[in-house]
Amino acid sequence: MSRKNDPDDIEQCSYAGKCGGCSHTGIPYEEQLNAKQERIDKLFRSSGCRVERILGADSPFHYRNKVHSVFSRDKKGNIIRGMYAQDSHDVIGISRCLLEDKTADTIIEEIRKIASKYKMRIYDEDSRTGFLRHVLVRVAQYHGEKRYMVVIVTSQVDFEGKNNFVKLLKKAFPAIDTIIQNINNKRTSMILGERNIVILGKGYIIDDSLGFGFRISPSAFFQINPQQTRKLYNAAMELASPSPDDTILDAYCGTGTIGTFMSRKAAHVTGVELNPDAVKDALSNAKRNRIENISFICSDATEYLKELAIKAGETDHEKTGHDRNDRKKELLIPDILCMDPPRSGATPEFINAAAELGIKRIVYISCNPDTLIRDIDLFKKKGYKVERAVPVDMFPHTDHIEMAVKLSK
Repeated sequence: MSRKNDPDDIEQCSYAGKCGGCSHTGIPYEEQLNAKQERIDKLFRSSGCRVERILGADSPFHYRNKVHSVFSRDKKGNIIRGMYAQDSHDVIGISRCLLEDKTADTIIEEIRKIASKYKMRIYDEDSRTGFLRHVLVRVAQYHGEKRYMVVIVTSQVDFEGKNNFVKLLKKAFPAIDTIIQNINNKRTSMILGERNIVILGKGYIIDDSLGFGFRISPSAFFQINPQQTRKLYNAAMELASPSPDDTILDAYCGTGTIGTFMSRKAAHVTGVELNPDAVKDALSNAKRNRIENISFICSDATEYLKELAIKAGETDHEKTGHDRNDRKKELLIPDILCMDPPRSGATPEFINAAAELGIKRIVYISCNPDTLIRDIDLFKKKGYKVERAVPVDMFPHTDHIEMAVKLSK
């Protein structure tokens, strides 16, 4: 595997073992890949499927396009920005991260300097007083250039010196397209609250790194590593191998990136997602890209598939011949299921419904190999077999592994 040389390649993160992020920096990248390959091979040994060689990153540093810092004060009262220590809410002051986009890091450091200079009140979790809680920076590739969204998370609406803050930040970083104030006044570990106030730009950025223009809002899911996302989606497309007559169900679809990617080769794609903000972005993305063979439904994936299985069963009992086939086309019974569930995996009810529908081809994308292999065992009991398993190193220098697996009846 060839990849670009990076001067950080021999560096050990000075915060390793504290924040729980880059736990494998300092280990040669090829050794990291070999260790992950060995782990996946062992996990899949009982599946009857040989795992393909892990797809490593060409450049395994500074890949994160979503960067978050919590703001606090050190023992001397100085404003610091950084991450929570592993398994605690103690803040580790961090000035540089080997995994995060370099400019995003610099933007947050500039915000720390502005906050110090203008004596902004920093939120204290214990007393629940103060103003500035977190900063989130999201990065998009647009027309070959990086564009930035800055989300200032505060405990209250009143933003003293807001106009001057925006002016200073935009002057320092012209590539910032939008700045948003997010209000989070709850005692919670969640970064973002429910209310967003756009104070510069449109409140979203557009990413076209996958060949389509995808709208990214503050809370919408979008893959963290752009270069590896292309490899993952290309692998998923190859596993799905849709024909112009195939219908695809994109379950747990987020903003619809995978379904949009596959819509070029399918008759129709239906995306199902529980988060209404993500569905809003998905609909906007379809309109922006002029894709007419894709639709989105705001629903729990399990409930949607269970209801679809019930309707399909009723059709089998009530109709015959051409009427039955026409009705199933109306219901958009999928020929291919593409699923990308959260780390907890799918539910047994979801897997049962997929089997009841007789879906012949399933592409399961997973960010947690342990729940993936658990769900594969359930699919096998329903008559499915694993045909191919492709690991992708979406998060170099961490323990995480992404998988794309093809299952068929």
